[in-house]
Amino acid sequence: MFNRRWNFWVLSLGLCMVQGAALAQDFLSKPVRIVVPQTPGGASDALARIVGQKLSEKWGQSVVIENRAGAGGNVGMEHVAQATADGHTLLMSYAGSHAINAALYKKLPFDPEKDFEPVATLATLPFVLVVRPDSPVKSIKDLAEQGQRSPLTFGSAGNGSVNHLLGVMFNAAANTKLEHIPYRGAAPAMQDLMGGQINMVFTSLPSVSGAIKSGTLRPVAVTSAARSGNFPGIPTIAEGGFKEFDVSPWFGLFAPAKTPAAVIRRINQDVQEVLKNKDVIDRFNAQGADVLITQPAEFAGMLRKDLAKWSVVVKASGAQID
Repeated sequence: MFNRRWNFWVLSLGLCMVQGAALAQDFLSKPVRIVVPQTPGGASDALARIVGQKLSEKWGQSVVIENRAGAGGNVGMEHVAQATADGHTLLMSYAGSHAINAALYKKLPFDPEKDFEPVATLATLPFVLVVRPDSPVKSIKDLAEQGQRSPLTFGSAGNGSVNHLLGVMFNAAANTKLEHIPYRGAAPAMQDLMGGQINMVFTSLPSVSGAIKSGTLRPVAVTSAARSGNFPGIPTIAEGGFKEFDVSPWFGLFAPAKTPAAVIRRINQDVQEVLKNKDVIDRFNAQGADVLITQPAEFAGMLRKDLAKWSVVVKASGAQID
C-alpha cells in the first residue's frame, strides 16, 4: 500500500513538473503586453521599452508597451489585475504607484499584494531635483533658505506620487514652504517647468537624463543616500545637510494573480538574462538607473517592506484621495 501511494505521489509530482515546463515553454503563444500605468516619457516607460525590446528579441515574439495612465497608476494596475493570468499581460510598476497608493487611496479596485504576482525587479534609481538653468536655486542650501522665505512651487505627477511626497518630505526636513502643483503625469509637469510656470520638479533621473546632459535643465541634488555612479557630479540632498534623506525606488514587472508559477519563473529567468546584457546595463546606466536582479520571492518581500514604509510617509503628509 505504501509503495502504491509513493508511486502515485511521484507520478503526480512528475506530471505537475511536465505540465509546468510545458506552460513555461508554450506561454508565448501570442504577443506580450507590458502595461505602463504612467504617461510616455517617464522612468517606467523608458525602462519598460529597453527591457521589452530585448525580451522581444529573445522570445521571437512581439512585446508591446502600452501606456494606461490615470489615477496615480491605478487605471493601468486595475487593467492588469483583471487580465488573463497566462503571462501575456505584465505590469511595469514601481515603488511609487505599487506601494504608495495602498495608503493614499481610501479604496482601491485591487489589492497591491493579493492581485499581483511579483515577477522580476529591473532597477533602482534615485530621483533628482531639477530647475531651469536660470533659476536662482543652485544648491540644496539655496533651496532651504529661499523656501523658508517664499512659497516656491514644485510640480508632480499627481497627489501622492513619489514626486509629490518628496516635496512633502523636504518641507518637513527643511521647514520650507514649497507649494505643490499636481499634474496628470510627470511629462506635463516637466513641460510647465521648462515653460516657467513652476519653479522645480522632483523627478526620476532617467526621465531627465537627456535634459541634464544638454543643459536644458539643471540638477540640484539627487534623493538617494549616495551619489549616482552615472551622474557623480550631482550632490545628494543628504550632503546639503539633511542626512536622513534617502529615497531610491525600485522598478519591476508584475503579473496578474494566479499566473502559473512555471511561467513566472520562466519570465524571471529571461529578464535576468536580459539585465545581464552589457547593452542593457549601459542603457540603464546612461539614464541613471542601476540594474537590480532578484527572485520573485525576494521581490515580494521588498514590496511588503515598502508598503509599510510608505504608509508612514503618506500618513505624515496628510495626503489622501477618495
